[in-house]
Amino acid sequence: MITTATGLDNLFPLTKSQIKPASRVLARAFQDDPLWTYFIPDKLMRKSKLHYISDFLVSYGVLYGQSYATSLGLEGVALWIPPEQGELTLWRMIRCGALTLYFNVGRKVVSRVNSFFDYSGKVHHRIAPFPHWYLGLIGVDPEFQGRGFASVLIKPMLAQVDKEHLPCYLETANEKNVPVYEHYGFEVVESGTIPSSSVNYWAMLRAKRG
Repeated sequence: MITTATGLDNLFPLTKSQIKPASRVLARAFQDDPLWTYFIPDKLMRKSKLHYISDFLVSYGVLYGQSYATSLGLEGVALWIPPEQGELTLWRMIRCGALTLYFNVGRKVVSRVNSFFDYSGKVHHRIAPFPHWYLGLIGVDPEFQGRGFASVLIKPMLAQVDKEHLPCYLETANEKNVPVYEHYGFEVVESGTIPSSSVNYWAMLRAKRG
């Protein structure tokens, strides 16, 4: 278990130059995640091309949110989206590399990714139609999992969210993550199965504090 101070000034904001290495961390972290396995079912293809999806997501986090790493070593990465930047518009998608994603993973993968984001976006807007922060993605490199890095990424930002007196929303497709997020004050507000898949999801909300 690591020990560290809990302020945001002890995290490392990601820059554009760190998008690709940070996305590799997330690709390794989510290699066997149910949702990402749904995106790219073939294991060999997933190993070689999953990072194109995380490239897109990290780009969005860096350009439109607050994205942090645990240190310059990038043991773990978290992408947070503020209340005013949650809409995934066509222009934002293009700016974040949607065309590169399409040309590298193909139509079928992009179709599954789009299907998920269309559905999860509707769930998100229905459950949280008010100003809130969104924990878009958090992952720790498998080499460093179980050593407290997720806590280092989550606690400082939740403290900042509490100062702003705002709720926070997330979704997960891995049931093992549910009690972890509950530990940080999130509650399951909806669960179900993503249409046209066998992937379950849990939508979770952390009420505003103060």
